[in-house]
Amino acid sequence: MPDRDEHYMSYALQLARQGIGLVSPNPMVGAVLVRENRIVGEGYHRYAERHHAEVCALEQAREQARGATLYVNLEPCSHFGRTPPCVDQIIGAGVVRVVAAMQDPNPLVAGSGFQKLQTAGIALTRGICEPEALRLNEAYCEFIRTRKPFVVLKAAMTLDGKIAESGGRSRWITGEPAREKVQQLRFEADAVLTGIGTVLADDPLLTDRTQRPRRRCLARVVLDTHLRLPLDSSLACSSSEGDIILFCSEEPEHDRKRRVEESGVEVVPVAAPGGRIPFEVVLRELGRRDLTSLLIEAGSEVNFEALRSGCVNKLFCFVAPKMLGGRSPFPVVGGEGFLHLEQAVPLTFASIERVGNDLLIEAYVIQKT
Repeated sequence: MPDRDEHYMSYALQLARQGIGLVSPNPMVGAVLVRENRIVGEGYHRYAERHHAEVCALEQAREQARGATLYVNLEPCSHFGRTPPCVDQIIGAGVVRVVAAMQDPNPLVAGSGFQKLQTAGIALTRGICEPEALRLNEAYCEFIRTRKPFVVLKAAMTLDGKIAESGGRSRWITGEPAREKVQQLRFEADAVLTGIGTVLADDPLLTDRTQRPRRRCLARVVLDTHLRLPLDSSLACSSSEGDIILFCSEEPEHDRKRRVEESGVEVVPVAAPGGRIPFEVVLRELGRRDLTSLLIEAGSEVNFEALRSGCVNKLFCFVAPKMLGGRSPFPVVGGEGFLHLEQAVPLTFASIERVGNDLLIEAYVIQKT
């Protein structure tokens, strides 16, 4: 039974992944109905189509759902939201057993779905493939817990930790396969953030160029304390969709602010002590807009401020088989640095893989207590 449960739960997770880019701020959920060791219904959640994964599977199975086992990677909902409670429909369909990977951290559910199923006499198995399920919906879990986006810091560097030449040019440190992987990271994110220094040096577009369907366009966020964004920059010239959010200091020059806003950029003035836009303020504002995941693609200074603020959850570091050497002013993390090893940002490696000729290191930040 455990091997069979893992097999069908792995398939439910595979279905759930089809919701990448299509469900935020909701979680990715896949559901599989199995009767007599045969799949009779399956589905995954797509925000625009409203139905939850469990309901899609039930509708496909129809009468064959009676006596079946439901495999789902997240606890079925037990409250009225955009849709009626899934547990009521599961109970009504005659499902006899539910296998769930993890409990929903949403306080509106948080175990009450499991309780209703058990009260109705449905057998319940929990925790199958739980680590994989938690990782799949790590952005959703972070957002539900903090109302702020899950933050991923991406960096491309030489083997000796440089992100640009001494003159500032950074194209291209890594190869084409690595750059394609970055596009995948953008596709999976709700927003991408950079600093004005990177805008002035590289004139990036910061769009999702995968051409895969997504529920809402990628929000592009710029930290620009003194409102220096060039009106002829790639960002300003591509802001017709209103997807660019620029954070600046509280009292920007009025005419300058008006011209930037006329280009289609949304300007958000905030308090900037010491000339720095606080990450906490930025994340709170993005969370208010239901943006659940943020990808940072910036330079040394912004990388340091993000790490110092404690807001980074995960890093993706692309390492090219090149060494620049010298006293380049462009390390992957700049700023004042951390003076002592005890102050260093602690990490745990999640994976290392080869992407073309480059290496991709994935690591999680160990949150200090």
